[in-house]
Amino acid sequence: MTISDTGQHDDMTSQPAITFYGKMLTFSRLQLRTNDLTAIEAHLSDMLSNKSSQIPVIIDSSVEQDLSALIELLWTWGLQPIGVVTGLLDRQAQAQRLAIFPADGKRIERIVSSKKSITQLSQTSAEKAAKAQTKESSAADTANSEDPNTVNKDPNTIDVSAETLLSSEHITSMIYDQLLRSGQSINHVGGDLILTNSVNSGAEAITDNSLHVYGRAQGRLVAGATGDKDARIFCQVFNPSLVSVAGTYCLRDNLPENTIDKPVQVRFVEGEGLVFTVMEST
Repeated sequence: MTISDTGQHDDMTSQPAITFYGKMLTFSRLQLRTNDLTAIEAHLSDMLSNKSSQIPVIIDSSVEQDLSALIELLWTWGLQPIGVVTGLLDRQAQAQRLAIFPADGKRIERIVSSKKSITQLSQTSAEKAAKAQTKESSAADTANSEDPNTVNKDPNTIDVSAETLLSSEHITSMIYDQLLRSGQSINHVGGDLILTNSVNSGAEAITDNSLHVYGRAQGRLVAGATGDKDARIFCQVFNPSLVSVAGTYCLRDNLPENTIDKPVQVRFVEGEGLVFTVMEST
């Protein structure tokens, strides 16, 4: 999780050397169905009016390419290749130090913090497992003291269950209680992001899982940031400047009018895009 505040100017000596944070950036995907550079250049000349557009592009090719020659061609037309969609070009992209993006609907491997906090749910489960283990141990000790022929239950049984419970910590939801002010950005990787307060206009909340906002939801709201199409956004008071799920986004002017300032769920449906559902109380 990263929180950045562009409105504060702290002493540079107190700032960390690096910070991971999320921003909504626009890239164009260049889909290629041929490796004929002459044909590709002919299409580029029809599509582009000049060679100084400086458009960042991601190469998505269904055929093998001479990636080095293709990149050189794209640069001459003012396009800036920053990576490829995973597939046939992975090995060449790695050799040239280009980014490799997941295919549609796939998620980037999570970066797991070495100091990941245990969620309250995991703590409760672990405590229950520990209590159960203590009770069983006490019962076994009592039985053994009464009957020396009693065979002990495998001591690894409870340990395996506790280990299984604790493994859920690799997917850890984050709860943030403070108001997210204009100029602030919160980015959580590895679980749901739950905001108990409001998101002001000019702020952004980003997660690779589902996003929950229990206050007034303005600003930019992003769920499924690494491509998870099952991610959703839940808001008590829905009025964002931008909403995005799994890379499909909608701006404020295009939101359905009946959803504004209502409790709303946003999800992605294949073939339909973003679907907005007003969650009326019963």
